[in-house]
Amino acid sequence: HPASRIEHRPDKMSSLNNILEKVNTFNVDVEEKVRRARQEPDFRKEVLKKLESIRAGAGTVATPTGLKLPRLALPQTDDPGEIARYLFGEGAPGEFPFVNAAYREMYLLKDEKGGHAEEPTRLFAGLGLAEDTNKRFHVLTQYQKTIRLSTAFDGPTLYGLDSDAGGVLGKIGEGGVAVDTVEDMERLYAGFPLDDPGFSVSMPINAPAPIILAMYIAAAKKRFGTAVVPGLRGTIQADILKEVQAQNEIIFPLEASLRFLTDMVEYTTRQMPRWYPISISGYHIAEAGATPVQQAAYTLSNGFTYVELFRKRGLDVDLFGPRLSFFLDCGLDIEYLALARVCRKLWAVAMRDVFGAGPRAQLLRLHTQTSGRSLIAHLFKNNLTRTAVELMLSCINATNSCHSNSADEPFTTPSEEYVRLAAQGQAILLEETGLFKFMMNVFGGSPGMKIVERAVEEGILNEFGQIERLGGVLAAIEQRYQRSQIQAAAHLYEQQIYGGVRPIIGLNCYAEAEEKPHDVHVIRTPRARKQFQIDRLEKFKKKNREKSKRALDDLARVVETDGNVFEQLIKTVEVCSLGQITERLSAIVGKYRPTV
Repeated sequence: HPASRIEHRPDKMSSLNNILEKVNTFNVDVEEKVRRARQEPDFRKEVLKKLESIRAGAGTVATPTGLKLPRLALPQTDDPGEIARYLFGEGAPGEFPFVNAAYREMYLLKDEKGGHAEEPTRLFAGLGLAEDTNKRFHVLTQYQKTIRLSTAFDGPTLYGLDSDAGGVLGKIGEGGVAVDTVEDMERLYAGFPLDDPGFSVSMPINAPAPIILAMYIAAAKKRFGTAVVPGLRGTIQADILKEVQAQNEIIFPLEASLRFLTDMVEYTTRQMPRWYPISISGYHIAEAGATPVQQAAYTLSNGFTYVELFRKRGLDVDLFGPRLSFFLDCGLDIEYLALARVCRKLWAVAMRDVFGAGPRAQLLRLHTQTSGRSLIAHLFKNNLTRTAVELMLSCINATNSCHSNSADEPFTTPSEEYVRLAAQGQAILLEETGLFKFMMNVFGGSPGMKIVERAVEEGILNEFGQIERLGGVLAAIEQRYQRSQIQAAAHLYEQQIYGGVRPIIGLNCYAEAEEKPHDVHVIRTPRARKQFQIDRLEKFKKKNREKSKRALDDLARVVETDGNVFEQLIKTVEVCSLGQITERLSAIVGKYRPTV
């Protein structure tokens, strides 16, 4: 069978049961250390010595107003038990189980001039044709010290369709950029230093992700030579499990999709040590309607499922584990005060105690995006405040990178004005205010945060238990469990809004009797530009007509003989379009048919 390298039929019990046991054991062990710190003098001495070592290593900083502060906020208590709970149950930033942060310093100023080693801001754009998005990228990055791009793709690209496919004309370049060929990929990132160690790019695309990444590699090799490949830095989403559960951008059957993904992970783990070949995504789960706890539970359980699949392929968890990344939504519910903090803990405990992973593979590396669902068309400038609050929550959770949405997104592809305001919101928070740049862990450890952490962890573990009772993630997908729960939560959310239980300023409270028409320019791709994209795609196909036939036949042989499909795709994309490749692969492995 062409997808035989992945057998996705689940075992009777998945790893989730083991994870539940290990998390419980970890929590019990922490409480035992709390008891010992209070009752055993030698252990108490050891705990206090560890705290003093961390304090001494953190150093101090002077603020512009003259305050002298420690660069790391530590528990202000003399209770050795609470100190032990902090050290072993949370960990200082960069220490297991990474509740407070994956890394030691995160947003702190790194030099006397006030600069950061690397800004967490990731700039998201995608509109029209490749040249249009490239122009937007250059506008957005003109003041950035570290260039971290994120690319939105249009609907046809997300579904693996070419711009000349029937019925897609109206969607070309709308809500994202049209990418049909490797030549489009070259245009998209023209003028950017793909070979620079500080440059990175993120591609939120899933079903056709291996084809799109193959295009990126081929484009980079054309500009910089084959030696550039190991140094390429970035992330591609490629999370097919959440597509089945929430977003629905699926092309191939699940088994084949997981095989193509694992081929890509196998190649990048070996050849591209700075690339993240999957971004395990809760964002779209949340945007589809999931509660914060459901978002976290389904995202983490999907992540554990990928670890199981990659290990079955024979991949070393300490090689691929550090190249796994995560992507979470951040909304306005109180759970977001601690959601990522809890996720880091659960991931670290499971990776260490269940999968035997080393320290680098225990880290949950996180990208956060402010909530799109929270953006409201009514009195839409209030969205600036909503996004600012969500940015604050994201940084309290020590996200590694962040994208802030634009206030005008309820109407249009974000305008340059509101994209700039969204990006500058992050700069104000991290550079202008003193909330994060002088001291790590300013907000961690408050009584309210601890209460939220415990409640969120309990909710996530309860969801793990339910998924385990159904036979694991893949079995639950077949029974439509995650999808049905997301739908129920989305329905309840809307009921709460229209019942007035959930206040939405400007919509169901403080609404204006007669709201003035919005002065918003709706951005659309002109028909002439769409036709231009179709024309040059057809020119590409005509130029490579004979070569593409041979390339597609070579690709088919690799699929049918259990070879690494991704490695072959890097050659295929040089002469074949996205749609041509998708069509040929579908002819071999079939198309996805949802469970109803």
